[in-house]
Amino acid sequence: MIKVLLAEDQVMVRQGLKAMIETDEEITVTGEADNGKEAINLCEKQVFDVAILDIRMPVMDGIEATKILRSRFPLMKILMLTTFDDEEYVMEALKLGVSGYMLKNGDTESLIRSIKSALSGGLSLEDQVAAKVMPVLLQKQEKDSIDPKLTPRERAILTCIGEGLNNKEVAERLGLSVGTVKNQTSMILEKLELRDRTQLAIYAIRNHLV
Repeated sequence: MIKVLLAEDQVMVRQGLKAMIETDEEITVTGEADNGKEAINLCEKQVFDVAILDIRMPVMDGIEATKILRSRFPLMKILMLTTFDDEEYVMEALKLGVSGYMLKNGDTESLIRSIKSALSGGLSLEDQVAAKVMPVLLQKQEKDSIDPKLTPRERAILTCIGEGLNNKEVAERLGLSVGTVKNQTSMILEKLELRDRTQLAIYAIRNHLV
């Protein structure tokens, strides 16, 4: 069973999201919080697979909570939730290594898919969010250069990560084992001196690999 922490200060919205999430028999909301501080306190007492955080909450917002949760609970996946499709919020969340950025008016299927994708190592962006953030990434004047030490296979894997594929999907596309993809991804992170798959995805986009 996938255990989810849901942090949203509007009770009715939180209840609605919980109902949507739990339409999937494999997922259950085992923790609810009104703000980021409460979310952190819950994580100190319980184990969650995924935390869904509203980006704007009283006491402590989703961005600040993410900074702390990423350092204390690195294995837990984090999804950001908001009504604001502002690229500045999106970029800040992606820099912190979140696994997805969703709008509150998204549908049930997209929400559930994002939760499962996060656990598989994927990166989820709602279409409206992607439409905002992709031009910003592609138009950045200062672009990274592809590291010449990357092998052709590593570049292929990097391209797949940039497309948002998880390890299993990358393995199927390239005819590799999931274990090989995981090992190669670790090598790419080390070579490029990046922290996680989110940064790899951004790197791939900036360098026009996707």
